[in-house]
Amino acid sequence: MDANPVNPVKPIILPGGYLLRCLTANDNAAMAEVIRTVSSEFGLSAAKGYGVADPNLDNLNACYPSPDACYWVICLNGHILGGAGIAPLAGVDTKSGYCELQKMYFLPTLRGKAIGKLLVQHALTFARQRGYRYCYLETTAPLKGALKLYLSLGFQHLPAPLGHTGHDACELPMLLTLTP
Repeated sequence: MDANPVNPVKPIILPGGYLLRCLTANDNAAMAEVIRTVSSEFGLSAAKGYGVADPNLDNLNACYPSPDACYWVICLNGHILGGAGIAPLAGVDTKSGYCELQKMYFLPTLRGKAIGKLLVQHALTFARQRGYRYCYLETTAPLKGALKLYLSLGFQHLPAPLGHTGHDACELPMLLTLTP
């Protein structure tokens, strides 16, 4: 167990005055708008099968109901600027120890400030504490900054996707072995 346990409901103040906290039902519309805005910026359309096509996008908090899943948002002055979540990897036996880093989207004003790295590290600590042994993600080549971040954190490319995420357009599956 990590020395600093992650309490998903306790907000954390990050450098620059950013607030990291769990997504609530009241945040659904704002986070959906962030995802739509970023997706549009990078040409990740619903028609191509990217996450912006998810039917639950406008009710995102309902996708993280268990104690082994959480979606965090990054806020500044009450405005949501980005977020990411951890949940069990769909389509994989829950006893296998796989989680997925999901829907990591940041508005341009949040990028380049190392906040993404802090959020992913927080999410990975949460995953380890919940007993996950592997963290899977899917990304796409246009998200160069995210890809660079994932590689710097030790994620490795996989030859084929795992599970059933429904994001067949994300051509870069990656995996990180979570060590204690």
